[in-house]
Amino acid sequence: MDRMTATPARKVLLAAPRGYCAGVDRAVIAVEKALEQYGAPVYVRHEIVHNKYVVKTLEQKGAIFVDRTEEVPEGNIVMFSAHGVAPVVHEEARRGKLATIDATCPLVTKVHKEAVRFANEDYDILLIGHEGHEEVIGTSGEAPDHITIVDGPEDVAKVEVRDENKVVWLSQTTLSVDETMETVDALKGRFPNLLSPPSDDICYATQNRQTAVKQMGADADLVIVVGSKNSSNSVRLVEVALGAGARDAHLVDYAEEIDETWLEGVSTVGVTSGASVPEILVDGVLEWLAQRGYADVELVRAAEESITFSLPKELRRDLRAEAKAATEG
Repeated sequence: MDRMTATPARKVLLAAPRGYCAGVDRAVIAVEKALEQYGAPVYVRHEIVHNKYVVKTLEQKGAIFVDRTEEVPEGNIVMFSAHGVAPVVHEEARRGKLATIDATCPLVTKVHKEAVRFANEDYDILLIGHEGHEEVIGTSGEAPDHITIVDGPEDVAKVEVRDENKVVWLSQTTLSVDETMETVDALKGRFPNLLSPPSDDICYATQNRQTAVKQMGADADLVIVVGSKNSSNSVRLVEVALGAGARDAHLVDYAEEIDETWLEGVSTVGVTSGASVPEILVDGVLEWLAQRGYADVELVRAAEESITFSLPKELRRDLRAEAKAATEG
């Protein structure tokens, strides 16, 4: 009699929540509303959110993304991205006679306000985050003389402060929770009186997405994270998946980037997406997997999300008229 080898059942574990957070949703809608109300072009300083598909889609609608405020012609509208900007950027816009829309995520704005408050109280502020990330540049710009960037536990030994009794830590909102606390613990080892921020800086959406990945990571042979390589929270999800026990994990922008060799010997695939990823891209990955035998989808829910943010107040004004008046004034 022939020996039969049973093929393991193939399935997908789909993380929930995943994709758009309230801050990203607000920022993307803000660009769409601005184009609808004021017409093209609307300039956006840096990518509104870190996702290739979103940026390309908004460009097709008339948004123009620039790296520097000075690239925006006088008398135009410029929007600041969800990652936030330093006060100097607001001043650049004023000098350039530009009408501005601030689409900074309210949770990032909270960290900015914390930085200003602690700087006014003459604290040394240790900002845990990745050097060069737009959010970190914006936050550190609020109080450059008081802020030192700490890019992980390996940076802790180099930190210098004026008074060990007046030190506080803040963090980039999109970091790994575990990675951040590892850095905080190392900092507390050096500075026992280190003050923690009055509320958690890592955003609710980042934490929820990481928790969902932790829950499914140990049961997944492979985890596919949908997101762009310049998206900090998406990159962190790959790291969290591997840390949770997934055998393999990869970051892709689109389904066609998945390498079929990743599926060799894989019965369970975990799927999630970063906080700046529209659901259409996740649907594409699920369809790609279904075509290869992974049609059974099981939801892994870590939390319910109901938070929403109101649109930037500037969208209630006639910004084209304001920009024109500024150039004539």
